[in-house]
Amino acid sequence: MRRSFFGVENIPVTGGFVLALNHTAYTDFLPPALGLYRAGRRARFMIKSEVMDIAIMRFLVTRTRAVPVDRSAGAQAYRAAVDSLRGGDVVVVYPETTISRSFELKEFKTGAVRMAAEAGVPVVPAVCWGAQRQWSKGTARRMGFARIPVDVRFGAPIDYPPDVDVEEATRQLHAVMEQLLHQVQDEYPEAPAGADWLPARLGGSAPTPEEALVIENAEAEQKARRRAEKAADNKNGDEHR
Repeated sequence: MRRSFFGVENIPVTGGFVLALNHTAYTDFLPPALGLYRAGRRARFMIKSEVMDIAIMRFLVTRTRAVPVDRSAGAQAYRAAVDSLRGGDVVVVYPETTISRSFELKEFKTGAVRMAAEAGVPVVPAVCWGAQRQWSKGTARRMGFARIPVDVRFGAPIDYPPDVDVEEATRQLHAVMEQLLHQVQDEYPEAPAGADWLPARLGGSAPTPEEALVIENAEAEQKARRRAEKAADNKNGDEHR
């Protein structure tokens, strides 16, 4: 990657905060983490618990103190994240919860605002753009290509009172991050028309948000069916032991 960082001065020097980050790629955790490192901070990422099934990922999760999240029962991970924030850590949250196939911002979950308000720490909005050119959903994998430009922009911290309207605050956070994303996109090197990593709005061949939602819903149904089949197989196996 050819990384560029903007707004690093917005990263709090001390104290806990939530870094709210957009999600466009499998590798988009790395550039923001390096930006935080430049500011003398290290991040704890909230990641889906399924990665713990992979040995190397278990090792990495342990070494980096990431917070595994079981999306069917996330209360324990939420409590761990709030405790980390109160202890002065930086916790990175993807409010979209999954990669956006359209490379536009998806609808946000409220967790980032809720945990920041409960812990009494700010949210720092941030966007990463360009990592989807390397490896994402619906694109060619270009991990071997050198010097792909990846831009990260950190916005100003946002403080929330304990009694914040989390739904409204989350909508406002979405608007702030959308503005940051459009700014980064406008300043990014010109992309070829029809590029698979470029949003349809900018002339790319990525699906529109509406088309992406259809694909994502079908994938979610397929995953739910596989989980149900696996649970049924495990139950049958236990009964026959």
